[in-house]
Amino acid sequence: MELIYETKKLRVLKLVLDDLNPFYKMQSNPNVMRFVKPTTLSFEENKADLIRLISLYDTPKNDFWIYAIERKSDNEFVGSVALVKDEGDDEIGYRFLEKYWGLGYGSDVVNGLIAYCKKSGFKKLVAYVAVENVASRKIVEGLGFEFTENTFCKDLGIPEKKYCLVL
Repeated sequence: MELIYETKKLRVLKLVLDDLNPFYKMQSNPNVMRFVKPTTLSFEENKADLIRLISLYDTPKNDFWIYAIERKSDNEFVGSVALVKDEGDDEIGYRFLEKYWGLGYGSDVVNGLIAYCKKSGFKKLVAYVAVENVASRKIVEGLGFEFTENTFCKDLGIPEKKYCLVL
């Protein structure tokens, strides 16, 4: 597994096929996916999605990356983090297996992602967070992202807040 960056508690790595079972467990949990997709995916759909995400690492001019988040203490898959290049409005996202909620991993991984993006030459990061997702809003606000506008996610039919962080 190729290391992208690490924090005191976590490693962020390229996804591999061995991540399929915890990836499926995360992606098939309606509580985890509530603010991401209108429905959860089957095991086979998650397998196909994981294979597609892995293939993007070697795709020329790819602008979409999803990485595994692994806990250093036991090498356990705890979630995923996303980075989408979009002409100066580079978007971040993250999700965790439900059993790892409330442990500070969100702030830890996003703080590491900010440092990684600064080092990689990114100029600005954005995050779209569902209004109801108070925990995620606290993460981005706590790390210096500033609210810029109210938006609406058509896919989910829910209001969101757009946050921005100039690096």
